[in-house]
Amino acid sequence: MKREKKSVSIRQRMNWLVAAFAVMIALVFVVVVFLLAVYQSQYAGLLNNLTTASEFNLDFKDSIDLKMYYYVIESQYSEGLPIDEVEDAQALAQDLISTTTEKESLRAITSVLDLCQNLEEKIYLIQETESYDERQLQLENNVYVLTSLIQEYMYNYLYYESVHLNELQTKMTWQIAAAGVFIVAALVVLAGALTRHILKLSRSITEPIISIYDRVNQVSAGDLTPRPPVESEEYELTTLSQGVEQMVVRINQLLQETTEKQQSLRKAELALLQAQINPHFLYNTMDTIIWLIEAGKNQEAVDMVSNLSAFFRHSLSKGEDVIPLAIEERHVASYLQIQQVRYKDIMSYTISIDPEILDARLPKLTLQPLVENALYHGVKLKRGQGHIAVKGWAEEGFVLLTVTDDGVGMTPQRLEELRQGMESGGRVGFGLATVHERLRLLFGPSAGLSIASTEGEGTTITVHLPYRTENPQTEKEGAT
Repeated sequence: MKREKKSVSIRQRMNWLVAAFAVMIALVFVVVVFLLAVYQSQYAGLLNNLTTASEFNLDFKDSIDLKMYYYVIESQYSEGLPIDEVEDAQALAQDLISTTTEKESLRAITSVLDLCQNLEEKIYLIQETESYDERQLQLENNVYVLTSLIQEYMYNYLYYESVHLNELQTKMTWQIAAAGVFIVAALVVLAGALTRHILKLSRSITEPIISIYDRVNQVSAGDLTPRPPVESEEYELTTLSQGVEQMVVRINQLLQETTEKQQSLRKAELALLQAQINPHFLYNTMDTIIWLIEAGKNQEAVDMVSNLSAFFRHSLSKGEDVIPLAIEERHVASYLQIQQVRYKDIMSYTISIDPEILDARLPKLTLQPLVENALYHGVKLKRGQGHIAVKGWAEEGFVLLTVTDDGVGMTPQRLEELRQGMESGGRVGFGLATVHERLRLLFGPSAGLSIASTEGEGTTITVHLPYRTENPQTEKEGAT
């Protein structure tokens, strides 16, 4: 007797298809989860190492070097020995050693730990050393070298861990891609039955994604205006869109904070530049005034006191950072008049600034450091009478100011070091570097200093800035 074929309803077929699809997805899911679990463990370990290493103070060298320098010279700014910072670095390195598996990374972080221990010993050695010269020598030959090595090995550690993380991520990508191919193959088998649902789901996903994509392009083009999030039936896309808008708000906040930090930086640079005025200048000026009074030269003493008062009054400038050139000219004139009394046998000067540009704006204490540099590093080192000339004129929408001395000049090597120091903001020519940087912060890359010098003939420093009668700092703050 022939067996009747069992009929199956469409619903049952669909259920079987869905069940088969679910089983295949479950199998794929198990494989993918297993692979992800393996790689996630490795990935988490590397990420933890990078996160821990990122807590290392990137300013470690500069901080240790500066604190040790203040300690060695017994500066009023000294905060004592930076042992806590070194011990923190040791603790961080010790934590990383226990979790690092890669050979190169382990070698780098072990070197960091060893160097930190050595650095701590050298710091205590400086503390026990009484001779200033020996302490200075130990600072340069031990501390500075060790902090450089510590920072270098920490950067090496971060590099090696990052490379390994990238390799692991690439491997994970290939594994996930393989799993994706398997999923696609399974989906193709069931595509006929699920096409309708997939198309509907596709529309519900792609349309919001396109909207988010367009929004991201707008943000990348500089449009940081906050907008309502994209509405979608998919919770993840709604969350993603909300995240993009929250990111826009945060970027605006960060831009505002960056602008405020730049303004604070300019104020700090100005205060630092003012602090560079050698206190010996004031002491020597007061001694000269006393000498003039004792010599019966009362009128010359009165003139010198007036010039000194004008010098510091112009330095303050009612708290303004950007002042007219006329005030800067009077400030430099007061400085030179004071110095000429002290160095009348070796220094003369002239100031020749076109009256038509005296309303031009520039950062205060722009010319005084240049004149001081010309006096102490040019004229004073020369045998016989020296001359300092300050000139200013307008040219094609710019103001050009020059400070020229006929002193000893510079060798080509020294001139190149000074130029590089100005661009990098290093200690070589620090005062000039500060003036140069402040000009660029206020007026852009077209402004700044340039130096020309010939050994045995003299030096010329040129200030180049746009001719503006309004305060550029106020303009920037208003635009922000």
